[in-house]
Amino acid sequence: MRSQHNLKKFFEALPFLDNYVIIKLLRSLGAPLTQRRGFFCWETMDERPRKTDDETTPRDALACIVLGNVALDVLCYPVDEVPRHASLRFEHSVVQPGGCGSNTAIGLAALGVPTGLAARVGDDETAALARRYWRRIGLDTRFVEVCPGQSTGVSVVLLDSALQPRFIHAPGANHCVTLDTLNADAWHAGGARFLHVAGFFLLEKLLDVAFGDFLAGLRARGWRVTLDVALSPNMAHPEPLWAALPHLSALLCNQGEAQALTGESDPDEAAAALRRRGAPAVVVKLGERGCFLDSPGFRGRVPLPEPLPDVVDTTGGGDAFCAGFAAGLLRGESLLHACRSGHRAAGRVVSRFGAVTGWLEKGGRPA
Repeated sequence: MRSQHNLKKFFEALPFLDNYVIIKLLRSLGAPLTQRRGFFCWETMDERPRKTDDETTPRDALACIVLGNVALDVLCYPVDEVPRHASLRFEHSVVQPGGCGSNTAIGLAALGVPTGLAARVGDDETAALARRYWRRIGLDTRFVEVCPGQSTGVSVVLLDSALQPRFIHAPGANHCVTLDTLNADAWHAGGARFLHVAGFFLLEKLLDVAFGDFLAGLRARGWRVTLDVALSPNMAHPEPLWAALPHLSALLCNQGEAQALTGESDPDEAAAALRRRGAPAVVVKLGERGCFLDSPGFRGRVPLPEPLPDVVDTTGGGDAFCAGFAAGLLRGESLLHACRSGHRAAGRVVSRFGAVTGWLEKGGRPA
C-alpha cells in the first residue's frame, strides 16, 4: 500500500518537477531508461541488452543431471548409397544440436524436469548454436564447459529410405569429458539426485573401471543412476560397463547394442545375460515393437501404449525414450510404467525430422 501511495504522490507532483529530478526518481523505481542522442528512452524487453549465457542459465534446484556427448547434427535424407568418387544429392536436411547427452537433456527439460547438462563443447559457432537451443528449452547449462583448442563434436546423419540412420562422427570436445572433470559435489549442491549417463561408449575418456567407483559414490549419497550405452566399436572392451552395472538403477540399450554386448540376438536372453553381469534392471529398446524389461518386479515385453504416429526419422528416438523413462522414474512411476512413458516420448520425436525437432514444437509449430 505504501508503494502505491508513493507512486500516486509522485505522479501528482510530476508537472512541478524538472527533468533531471524526474529521471532520477524514475531510475530509483527501477525504470529501464537509456540515453540515446540526448533523449531518455523507456526500453521494451526486446530492446534491452541480451544477457550472457551464464546470466540466462536457470539456477533453480535441479532434479536430474544428464552426463553425455554434444554434437552438431547435420541430417541428410534420403541417402541409400554413398558413392566413392561422385557427388551425392538428397532432398531434405536438418541442422541442429545433437549427441545423446544434448538430445536426452533437451527431452527431459521439455517434459518439465529441471535438468542440468554436464558436457564439454568447443569455443566455436557450433557451441553457440547449441546454447541457443538449450536456452530456448530452459535447459540448465552451468555444467557445460568449454574445452580450449577443441571444436564441438559433429555428426553427419545419413538417413536412408527405410528411416535408419548412419553416422559420420567427429567427437571433438567430447574427448575432454574425463573422470577428473566430473564434479559430483557441485551436482549434489545443485539439488539433483538422479544421473542419466547418455551414450556411455561414446565418452571414451570415461571408459575406465574407475567410473564404477564414481557411480558407487553417488549411490552412497542417495542418487539413482540410469545409463544408456550407444553403439560403438568401444563395446569390444566392455569392462568399464561391467564395473558400472551394479551401481545402476537401470541399464538401457537397443537390440543391436544388447547383442553386441552379450552375443545374444534374442532380447529376452540378452537382458538376462546383462542381469547376470550385475544390472539390477535392463531395458532393451525394440522400436515399433516396444521394449523388453527385465527387472525384479516385471519381466517381459512392454508394447507401445498407443500406435506410433507417422514415423519420418528415427534419429534421436532412443534418446527420447531415455528422457521419457527417466522423467517417469522421477515422477515416482514403476519401471514398467516408466517404459510406457519412454514410448510416448519417443513417439513425439520420430514424427519429425531431426533428433530434437519434436521437443521444440507445439501443435506442429515452433515453440
